[in-house]
Amino acid sequence: MRLFIAVNLNIETREHVLRLQSELREQAQSGHYTAPQNLHLTLIFLGECDDWQKEKAVSVLDEVVFEPFDMIVERMGRFRRDRGDIWWAGVRNTPALRTVQQDLFEQLKDASFELEKRRFRPHITLARSIHGEAKPREISSFAEHVTRIDLMVSERIGGRLVYTPIHSINATLR
Repeated sequence: MRLFIAVNLNIETREHVLRLQSELREQAQSGHYTAPQNLHLTLIFLGECDDWQKEKAVSVLDEVVFEPFDMIVERMGRFRRDRGDIWWAGVRNTPALRTVQQDLFEQLKDASFELEKRRFRPHITLARSIHGEAKPREISSFAEHVTRIDLMVSERIGGRLVYTPIHSINATLR
């Protein structure tokens, strides 16, 4: 099973992100857009895992303590690719977000997970394989108060990519 740890979007944030996606559609000639129910912020990508690794990830998550934090979306950008760009809504890498992501990373690494070494660049993927005239830009920022983190499974069901939360942890309120 393919696993990752994410912040799923609330309804209000999802609506904001869908408006950004709609603007991108107007400027793009072609592309594959993220399904509304799949919009999220990936904190850690675990990749292909067996049942033992899934249980280990659950155990690690249950040990993570984090305070609620604000996830601030402030720009649109892209990762350039030969076969079409990946477009995203950029999330400000605040100290609180960075701390949660780094704590998760360190605890999973200590639990023997092989994790990507790439620098964390927080974003919500809007679309893949985009061709067109869209330009990266700042946007009117909006925020979501994050109080939950989910362990997600990614699978193809009926030819569609489906992301499903299989375990969640809540922030510690002070």
